[in-house]
Amino acid sequence: MKKKILALLLVLCLGCSLLTACGGKTNNGPTGKDTPTGSDRAAANEITVGIAQDLDESLDPHKAVAAGTKEVMFNVFEGLVKPDKDGNLIPAIASEVNVAEDGGSYTFTLRDGVKFHNGEAVTMQDVLYSINRNADDSAGEPLIPALSVIADMTAEDNRLTVTLEQPDSDFLAYMTLAILPENYDKQDTAPVGTGPFRFVSRTAQDSIVLERFADYWGAPAKLDRVTYKVIENAQGLLLGLQSGALDLVSHLGSTQTSQLSEKDFRIEEGTMNLVQALYLNNAEKPFDDVRVRQALCYAVDKQAVLELAFDGYGHPLGSSMFPAFGRYFDGSLTDYYTQDTEKAKALLAEAGYPDGFDMTVTVPSNYQPHMDTAEVLSEMLGAVGIRVTILPVEWSSWLSDVYGGRKFQSTVIGVDASNLTADALLGRFYSTASNNFTNYSNAEFDALYEQAQNTFDEDAYTSLVLQMEKNLTENAANVYIQDMADLVAVRKGLAGLQFYPLYVLDAASLYWADTAVS
Repeated sequence: MKKKILALLLVLCLGCSLLTACGGKTNNGPTGKDTPTGSDRAAANEITVGIAQDLDESLDPHKAVAAGTKEVMFNVFEGLVKPDKDGNLIPAIASEVNVAEDGGSYTFTLRDGVKFHNGEAVTMQDVLYSINRNADDSAGEPLIPALSVIADMTAEDNRLTVTLEQPDSDFLAYMTLAILPENYDKQDTAPVGTGPFRFVSRTAQDSIVLERFADYWGAPAKLDRVTYKVIENAQGLLLGLQSGALDLVSHLGSTQTSQLSEKDFRIEEGTMNLVQALYLNNAEKPFDDVRVRQALCYAVDKQAVLELAFDGYGHPLGSSMFPAFGRYFDGSLTDYYTQDTEKAKALLAEAGYPDGFDMTVTVPSNYQPHMDTAEVLSEMLGAVGIRVTILPVEWSSWLSDVYGGRKFQSTVIGVDASNLTADALLGRFYSTASNNFTNYSNAEFDALYEQAQNTFDEDAYTSLVLQMEKNLTENAANVYIQDMADLVAVRKGLAGLQFYPLYVLDAASLYWADTAVS
């Protein structure tokens, strides 16, 4: 740890001009004398969780963009099936799922007695509405393009049979889409789902409050209330823990966790299940030249980034896929580019930049791990003549300008999979995809993607996925770094934390050891 801190301090000293630019909006959270302590909250059977970003403006799960929104609202919404902590898809609003022997149809039996948080019973019409809403292409690209594989849906009593154009081994994963009440028009601001927690309130840029849903169909949540406190400042999150204002914070860096008392906290480690990279705007010069992008890859030592900024935590990656995807993950791509500064300089000279160039890296300042990564990358790129300016921005600005407006040169961020499908990670690189914020455009990749969309043999599909990953690597679509370690600070006495192969926090499993709800 000391070696890591010293190394990182050296990097920060070399780039000290950034320190005055990281301020932005600071919300240090409650730290006053009247702030309830962890003991107070334990007695009240509630917790306060610190989060580094506000949720999307709309809380409608079908419109969610930010991984942080899905992380919180995982507790509010459910689909016909849902993932468990091992990545298996288990029955949820459907009590039973039967797949035809040829894989061409799925029959879902709706569970009796499932209620929405507004007290209304879930009906077949609600299920049909939710699926059709995500498949609707009347206004352009549907919310879930993969649902175009549906040929027909037939409802009889409490059974829904979905017939596919062709078998699709990933289809069940799409049935994790949230089932919503058809005749309810306030999902944006007062969301209603079927999950173990119900939405209570939201104060923009401040907090989101959830309460245990007493009429939940399944095992009840153990806590009565969970408050998510928005603190868009890494130091503020740390102070919130140390002051007693917060009970749990995920996605911390090792520098932050090393400052917490072992008497008050334990640190649990998982993986974030995302792809952290220096994402490049492939439509902007000089990153429209593959030689420049490859030069950046050769300039970077991924393992050194992990050592300098993360104390060695994390899993290096070489493409847009992380290990939890099993057969879809190609570990051989991790070392496709090994640091070679001379080769990087030669590629830059060949592309017309013998003296390097200036570039900007836009980073959401509320995520210290991404800020730390950008700092280390700036030094590595500087060694080959690339002069980096880091632009810290607020999360809302990142969403609107970088992700939405594609107004950036490069950015350090982590991209997650919204469901357990390869398409969730790779589909965003299809040239006309609405979420292709990096503007990657490659005819070979597009052809592979289109072929994959029409391939329903599992082995053939896996082969196409691996070819798409290799395409992204060979063409240096981005500078891939890692699947980040998820270091979670948990107040002593709070138990039940579970890690999922998705970017979520299951609050229903958490409990105070001496106040658990039976």
